[in-house]
Amino acid sequence: MRKLKNSELNRLSIDEFKYSDKMPVIIVLDNIRSLNNIGSVFRTADSFKIKSIHLCGITAKPPHKDIHKTALGATDSVDWKYFKNTNDSIDYLKEKKYTIFAIEQAEESISLEKFNPVPYNKIALVFGNEVKGVSNEIMDKVDVCIEIPQFGTKHSLNISVSTGIIIWDLFIKLKKT
Repeated sequence: MRKLKNSELNRLSIDEFKYSDKMPVIIVLDNIRSLNNIGSVFRTADSFKIKSIHLCGITAKPPHKDIHKTALGATDSVDWKYFKNTNDSIDYLKEKKYTIFAIEQAEESISLEKFNPVPYNKIALVFGNEVKGVSNEIMDKVDVCIEIPQFGTKHSLNISVSTGIIIWDLFIKLKKT
C-alpha cells in the first residue's frame, strides 16, 4: 500500500477554505488552559470545515507559537473570536439563534449515540476546562447537554479528543440528512 503524497490530497487553499460552505457549527472553548488543546481544536475545526471557534476567558488566542505548533496553520483558515468570558459568547450565540450544547457529564444529558441533530439548525458546542469542565454558570444557560459514553476507570477524555469525537459524530449524522 502506498501513502498518498500531500500533492495528491486535493487540499483547499486558505482562500478556498474561507469562501467554502461550512458546517453550521461554532465551537466554544470555556477557559481551556492548554495551548496544545487549543491548537488541536483548530486543526479539527479545519478538517471538518467548522464555521468558527469562540475562545473564552483564559483560553489563549492566536498568534501563539504553542497553539501554532499543534494547529499547523489552521489558525489562518478557521475563523475565531475572543470573548472575555464565556457568558458573552453564549449570549451572542443565543441572540443569533444557535442551539447551545454543552459537552459534559450531567443530569439529563443525552448520550452521544442517542443524539440526533436537526439538519440546518445552527449549533454551538461548549467544551469546558480540562479540570473543572463546563462551568456551572454556563451549564445553567445551555439548551442541551451531550455526554460521551465512557466505560473505563477515568470517565474523562482530553478536551481535544472529546472535540474530535463529537465533531466526527455530528459530521456523520448531518451528512446522512
